[in-house]
Amino acid sequence: MDTTLATFEKDVIAGSTLAPVLVDFWAPWCGPCKTLSPMLERLEAEYDGKWKLAKVNVDENQELAAHFQVRSIPHVVAFADGRPVDQFIGVLPEGQLRAFLDRLVPNGAEAARGAAAGALAEGQRGEAYDYLKEALAFDPGYDDARMDLIELLLADSRVDEARQQIDLLSPKTTQGIDARFNAIRTRVDALDAAADLPPTDALEASVTERPDDLDARFDLASAFIARHKYEGALEQLLEIVRRDRGYRDDIGRKTMLSVFDLAAHHPELVAKWRRKLSAALF
Repeated sequence: MDTTLATFEKDVIAGSTLAPVLVDFWAPWCGPCKTLSPMLERLEAEYDGKWKLAKVNVDENQELAAHFQVRSIPHVVAFADGRPVDQFIGVLPEGQLRAFLDRLVPNGAEAARGAAAGALAEGQRGEAYDYLKEALAFDPGYDDARMDLIELLLADSRVDEARQQIDLLSPKTTQGIDARFNAIRTRVDALDAAADLPPTDALEASVTERPDDLDARFDLASAFIARHKYEGALEQLLEIVRRDRGYRDDIGRKTMLSVFDLAAHHPELVAKWRRKLSAALF
């Protein structure tokens, strides 16, 4: 498409939030432009909508050319998510041009994961599930997408399905120090524990009667985590840290860190309890 100062916002800035846009600054008198432009047009068709081409005639759009400091043409600027992200000047060999495009264009798994996030933001949970399954069909080893799916399943109380997906995560994630996976594991462990625990009020009574019973405190924290009552859980976990840092291999502190990840959508809560934990430790 040809774009001008009047249409640039719609064609390029807004358009690049849907798919990357390459802006080709050219002029009819430019010999190298006559080599590059047909190559770009052919590749745009070949990539089948994964990116868009916008052409700017610098003779007719000098203000745009000046804004992007175009001093030599052809000059190509790549836009993604509404902003310029890369560029080149002159004519690239086709191999280098393809490499430039491949860095710009997300692969199928990444694109599907992005679509899932968009669907979820709009409350379309069914579509989000479909997109995440599509991402994993492209790349079964894409642990970030699988953890998105696990978190969605847990949020919808589909715990058994979440466990099945956890079993499919790679050892690199499950055996490393991945904070996000640790938060997921803490949530599942809490759900498992809560299934066999007395009601919360009974656990609270136990802690009141036996303040030094760290097992009771951890059970209560697990019950709170299972019910998304993160502040109550953090209160009990911090008390464990204060009373016995070595209890169960420092599980109080480690679980607090996982709860911080679980409660990331409550930044003020997390900040408050991070400060409390820091004060207790130092």
